[in-house]
Amino acid sequence: MYKIIKTIIAVFIIAACFLAGCKKDSYYYDTGVHQAKYDGTILDYLKAKPFIFDSLVLAIKVAGMEDVFQKENVTFFAPPSSCIHKAIVNLNTDLRNNGKDTVSQLGQVQPQVWKDMLSEYVFKGTYLLKDIPQIDTLALSAFPGQGYVSYGGRTMNIGVFYNSANGVKYVGYRQLILSFIPDFSNPTVGLLNVPIATSDIQPTNGVIHALQFQNHVLGFDSRRFITAAESAGISKPTQ
Repeated sequence: MYKIIKTIIAVFIIAACFLAGCKKDSYYYDTGVHQAKYDGTILDYLKAKPFIFDSLVLAIKVAGMEDVFQKENVTFFAPPSSCIHKAIVNLNTDLRNNGKDTVSQLGQVQPQVWKDMLSEYVFKGTYLLKDIPQIDTLALSAFPGQGYVSYGGRTMNIGVFYNSANGVKYVGYRQLILSFIPDFSNPTVGLLNVPIATSDIQPTNGVIHALQFQNHVLGFDSRRFITAAESAGISKPTQ
């Protein structure tokens, strides 16, 4: 009997200690539900993430678009720096194969080329994931997404892809997709799709949707960037 009483007392002591340890003491702060807000502009956010966006920030500067991302209200599908790096690598391969000097600085590509390419990722106004219609890349007749006119005046397709879960269609997680339309006479044929890695980042002047870097190059098609850059003329590197 004595042993049983000791055991009961011990259990109560352990339980009391556990509850005390779980108590919300002075060090505990309930931060609530985290929001995807950023206290700064779109350009500020990109500069704060140099590991991901340093080359993008430089391309924006060369393009003369800093005010767009600093002062205007826009939605930006931000291509990571690796997408820009791939574009330059492809350009240099083509230049080298044609016996021409390669590019060592982003500023050697003409500002208008950077502006034209980057403008395809920018849309006036704020569009969150919840504002975009559904797209099914295998059933575009049923769920085609929607065309949106980009900052540069080219219509791009944007849609939300509803993934499957446990074999059930459209009940899984949702993911934004930005698509380049190669042929406007057949706007659902041959779309060049790029999924979004992180959506609904909300700086003070719009929203950022960060693109997946895998298998994506600035301009959606490497030949577009190469042709535009070479046609505009490659400048000599600055000292």
